[in-house]
Amino acid sequence: MASVLVVEDDQFVRSALIRQLTDASHTVRSVGTALEALREVAHFRFDVVVLDLGLPDLDGSEALKMLRGITDVPVIIATARDDETEIVRLLNAGADDYLTKPFSVEHLSARMAAVLRRSRSGAGEAPPSSVIRVGGLTVDPLRRQAELDGTRLDLTRREFDLLAFLAGRPGVVVPRRELLAEVWQQSYGDDQTIDVHLSWLRRKLGETAARPRYLHTLRGVGVKLEPPAEAGWAG
Repeated sequence: MASVLVVEDDQFVRSALIRQLTDASHTVRSVGTALEALREVAHFRFDVVVLDLGLPDLDGSEALKMLRGITDVPVIIATARDDETEIVRLLNAGADDYLTKPFSVEHLSARMAAVLRRSRSGAGEAPPSSVIRVGGLTVDPLRRQAELDGTRLDLTRREFDLLAFLAGRPGVVVPRRELLAEVWQQSYGDDQTIDVHLSWLRRKLGETAARPRYLHTLRGVGVKLEPPAEAGWAG
């Protein structure tokens, strides 16, 4: 059972979500505007927020940024916008997952369960204390900090998780299925989720898919992180 905040201005959709999530034994509060959502998360503790983008007072993507300024509660975006640029923008702004409307409550419940597993796993496990170094890349799992050639990287939570997982296995090709299971805590999912995060991670590492330095994708196989050939690596 989870405590859920539903942010949805369509009364019909909102009522249906409240009823179905309540039937699934979740505790549900709901609001119809972004400002109400901000007040709710400031006064109540939620396990997950389901955030619609088409809100009457503030665009949902702006509301997401404001939410991220006051809480790290997992946020699942509910949107009718399915273009890649929008999805990338939302994930980079701090969304934990997204669903394209229309969707079933079963699909939402599955995504919620995955997000909650990731959140609770991260809260309950102490990260390893050893600092990982791969070429000019330094990853500190304990402090959740990463540097490239001495410069601090500004990473989202999921970008850091992905980078740390790959950096802990330098030179090893990690299958996408394993990335979904270990980083996203999902047994299945859309490869686009991985591609989006890899794309943003590459930008922050100063590389592209066409000209990789650290991150290498083997089509149909997986992803590996290794030091640039010109840098060498002593281990």
